[in-house]
Amino acid sequence: MVSLFRKRKVAQVPVRDERFQIQVRGLHKRFGDNEVLRGVDLDIERHQINIIIGGSGQGKSVLLKHLIGLIKPDQGQILVDGMDIVPLKDYQLNEVRRKFGMLFQYAALFDSLTVEENVAFPLVEHTKKSKAEVREIVRAKLDALGLHGTEKRFPSELSGGMRKRVGLARALVLEPDILMYDEPTTGLDPIATKNVDNMIAETAERLGVTSVVISHDMASTFRIGDRIAMLNEGTIVVVGTPAEIMHNDHPVLREFLTTSGVVGHR
Repeated sequence: MVSLFRKRKVAQVPVRDERFQIQVRGLHKRFGDNEVLRGVDLDIERHQINIIIGGSGQGKSVLLKHLIGLIKPDQGQILVDGMDIVPLKDYQLNEVRRKFGMLFQYAALFDSLTVEENVAFPLVEHTKKSKAEVREIVRAKLDALGLHGTEKRFPSELSGGMRKRVGLARALVLEPDILMYDEPTTGLDPIATKNVDNMIAETAERLGVTSVVISHDMASTFRIGDRIAMLNEGTIVVVGTPAEIMHNDHPVLREFLTTSGVVGHR
């Protein structure tokens, strides 16, 4: 008797490779009837800017939430520094999450808190540092990102680009190994976009962190990316350096790049 159900291929646990800080194999996730991730295989290169591109609704943000343990997959492995985080309990995941800093799409600052209070929030929540220590760390992060003098201002008083930098300062206060950016240039004008790109690149170079950027902005992608992966219909269809991506003939990728205006029609 022929089975009416297609069996999924069981993903093999990847052999640990020190080049990659995160290794994903066979990741599946379904929400009701919607299968968002359909067997994602992806390696995130250590100390590099790794960009995940793709159209709206292709599962980029869902994948990002898996990488930091906010969502459990239906199937597959996610290795962070060689440890599979999928079977971990909540208290174990909380320890792993200390490796990550997150800059959300619209910075996700608390409107009722000052810049200083926003940046201090992770330190107050997750450490036992004194108020003086917290203040010193916060001021150092703000100064490093060109935000000196903004400590007592509120998010509503800042430009979009400045809010992004405050969000990054908050993401950095716990000194993470990995920085995650969810559509960091959304809603910004070209000048502010370039400033955010420079911020991402300078942070990666200065601190040596591994960066993961979810983006549909192809100009930014080719400006700062070291490694680019395209997610389409729940799977990674192409991975490569910017030069390799630019010259790859995968039809979905070519249409995406052409429509975005970074390459011409062939």
